[in-house]
Amino acid sequence: MLYTPEQIKDFDYDRDLGSPGEYPFTRGVYSTMYCGRLWTMRQYAGYATADESNKRYKYLLAQGQTGLSVAFDLPTQMGYDSDHPLAEGEVGRTGVAIDSLDDMETLFEGIPLDKVSTSMTINATSAVLLAMYITVAERQGVAKELLSGTVQNDILKEYIARGTYIFPPRPSMRLVVDTFEYCSKNLPKWNSISISGYHIREAGATAVQELAFTLANAIAYVQAAIDRGLAVDSFAPRLSFFFNAHNNFFEEIAKFRAARRMWAKIMRKRFGAKNPKSWGLRFHTQTAGSTLTAQQPENNAVRVTLQALAAVLGGTQSLHTNSIDEALALPSEDSVRLALRTQQIIAYESGVPQAIDPLGGSYLIEWLTNHIEEKAGEYIKRVEAMGGALKAIELGFFQKEIQESAYRYQREVETKQRTIVGVNEFVAEGEVEPRRILKVNPEVARRQRARLRALRARRDEGEVEASLSQLGEAAKGEGNLMEPILRCVRSYATLGEICDRLRGVFGEYKERSTL
Repeated sequence: MLYTPEQIKDFDYDRDLGSPGEYPFTRGVYSTMYCGRLWTMRQYAGYATADESNKRYKYLLAQGQTGLSVAFDLPTQMGYDSDHPLAEGEVGRTGVAIDSLDDMETLFEGIPLDKVSTSMTINATSAVLLAMYITVAERQGVAKELLSGTVQNDILKEYIARGTYIFPPRPSMRLVVDTFEYCSKNLPKWNSISISGYHIREAGATAVQELAFTLANAIAYVQAAIDRGLAVDSFAPRLSFFFNAHNNFFEEIAKFRAARRMWAKIMRKRFGAKNPKSWGLRFHTQTAGSTLTAQQPENNAVRVTLQALAAVLGGTQSLHTNSIDEALALPSEDSVRLALRTQQIIAYESGVPQAIDPLGGSYLIEWLTNHIEEKAGEYIKRVEAMGGALKAIELGFFQKEIQESAYRYQREVETKQRTIVGVNEFVAEGEVEPRRILKVNPEVARRQRARLRALRARRDEGEVEASLSQLGEAAKGEGNLMEPILRCVRSYATLGEICDRLRGVFGEYKERSTL
């Protein structure tokens, strides 16, 4: 769209802006923003085995990364052990393979969990992976109260956009609220969810849809926790969000500002939260993987830089910058170092962090912020009229809206209404892949299966079965499942065994067609 002077209306400083760190947080969730503390530089990483990923984490920390972000392979995300037939060909491919506490201990070997903040991108199996992380900390001698980080734990967006679900929505929501309840009592520094618009945007949503659908999901989570009997201020301060930084520079900055303002109003006015920390929307940002191109991959460095700058100007609390070769493979060490250096140059050389809200008061930015808030609010009203996010998912509303947006975008690319440099314009002939592409050794799966066999041979099978039986019985009731899951983890029950026991009670979800 073109922005004309006629579109850009005046704004009210008191109504629309306020001060940084104060309601409605349009200008930032903290009063000093990066003048007081830089965002966390959290590069998403993980591949092959726990041992290889551990080496990558130590490399990134040595290069100046300030927080860990764990990528898990698809079997781990879907609740299958590495020797399951459905895991064939996927072990260690899109992330690290974690079958049991034994793998988790190796993953964080030599990394002090009281000193490092860890984000785990895991959803359907988030309660199990969180239990493993807690147990690793215990064995390091680190108290639960000292653990800081985030478990993504956002199952609703899996039904909408990403697809790594296991159980039907309602038992899945039970597990989400179980983690809210457990963390509110035991892990005061831990974010019990990262409500994600990132994957919604990657599936083809617009900026407005990304924001609206994310906040609609967030409303559903808060309401489910309140329905459980939790006081809103007991868990809301540890809710976090995860957004995409796409290509439209000013639109993305405005989206982040609108998100903060909308969430502050939702929490204060709709849910009656009293604690200002419950009103503040804290978020992680990742640059847009869907914008990266296999053609002329060096162009991706420019895209990522602009997207990262938009996230910083929008006030993100942590940031992942994609690597230039991610349209071709998992990132190599060289490319992931360049991605991290992109953040560091913005942080230490650009001067941008020296102002709390550099673009606050810009007529364009403020008009866009108001516009996005208005349009996202209209979507949320439509979702509420359907009965909320769960009902909208069951009706296929979110999915259909995203499919239509993705189709429109692709048509624009194919008809050259939208220019993608190096793809449909400014194309170079005879392009070749970069010389260093990371390849996962096919032996990884064999080694991981051997490791799993060795674990099963040495563990106490009676203890494993007792813990799994207890979990199955607990799942039939209504109590919190975190303690039974912790017992299973400590007995070295595998991820697949734990999830199979829950499948036996909850069943599995089958997606309805929206075509």
